[in-house]
Amino acid sequence: MSDNEMMDKEEIFSKVLRAGRRTYFFDVRATKAGDYYLTITESKKFTNDDGSFHYKKHKIYLYKEDFVGFTEILNEMTHFIVDEKGEEVISERHQKDFQKSYEKDRVENDLPKEVTAPTESFTDVSFDDI
Repeated sequence: MSDNEMMDKEEIFSKVLRAGRRTYFFDVRATKAGDYYLTITESKKFTNDDGSFHYKKHKIYLYKEDFVGFTEILNEMTHFIVDEKGEEVISERHQKDFQKSYEKDRVENDLPKEVTAPTESFTDVSFDDI
């Protein structure tokens, strides 16, 4: 039996979560003894300068004896993050096409982004006078 056939044979149940450039694969697999375990794979797409692309993958193997502890800590950490920072995705600010809501309003209302005073209107100040 080939490696691909072995991989197909041990996959029991799968789900996929697509999240932007990342894809998460949740796969239930079987051990040689017939027990089940979970693999979670993060696959992230990277584009090369020449337009071609490649994927980087990271995998976690999670066994039944660790489910309770893993689930408790995962729930605690996700609740902490949402409680502390809310559900807004702050990292969107760092995307090339992101505009803050007030910047969008300015663009829509055709307002200038910033107001600067001409330098001729400034008065020279001497700190010796203070």
